[in-house]
Amino acid sequence: MFSSCNHYPLSGVGILPVLSRAPVISTTLRDFMCYGVYTALSLEIKVDAHVRGYVGEKIKLKCMFKSTSSVTDKLTIDWTYRPPSSSRTESIFHYQSFQYPTTAGTFRDRISWVGDVYKGDASISINNPTMKDNGTFSCAVKNPPDVHHNIPMTELIVTERGFGTMLSSVALLSILVFIPSTVVVVLLLVRMGRKSARLKKRSKSGFKKSSIEVSDDTDQEEEGDCMARLCVRCAECLDSDCEETY
Repeated sequence: MFSSCNHYPLSGVGILPVLSRAPVISTTLRDFMCYGVYTALSLEIKVDAHVRGYVGEKIKLKCMFKSTSSVTDKLTIDWTYRPPSSSRTESIFHYQSFQYPTTAGTFRDRISWVGDVYKGDASISINNPTMKDNGTFSCAVKNPPDVHHNIPMTELIVTERGFGTMLSSVALLSILVFIPSTVVVVLLLVRMGRKSARLKKRSKSGFKKSSIEVSDDTDQEEEGDCMARLCVRCAECLDSDCEETY
């Protein structure tokens, strides 16, 4: 085992650990164990491990990266695709200052750039997906001198939007709109029923109405008379219009 590591400055890289008081090993192995581990963390990429989509509906494959270096025109992005149960991979998108979606193969003219490198976004979208697009997608980003990074993968599953999915949407709409309305109507009916039952009970027992209740009844009768007179007036207006026409 190695006992310790000293440090020394290296231009353009920073403070790097080097081996001391260690057995004699090759320069390549030493660089890998001390220098390589340091640079592996200089660029980090994150994607969604699993993405589900539906046939004919655009699907976005997210890829976010974080680099210790500023973005330059040397930055490159490469998306690859591997079908299920296959070791064969194909390039479907390349970026270097401009977008270069594939012009051949299964994804021809169906890949769109939706990212922004200055925001650390290397996402793409698939137009008109089918179930044949199921498989594994990988996103690779290089921003020299940051070129070492993890290689995350996204598993895409495309299915048909079945009757069950549409039914669930309708059910959700019913819950949000119709059920509250139904509850309000039921509460109003219950209130009216209770009020009617109280009035019937009072009338059977010969209970004398209070001045407030008498006033309410009078107001209701006056409103009824007003509505009747309004209907008669409207009918007269209609008759007069007809006579003028003739």
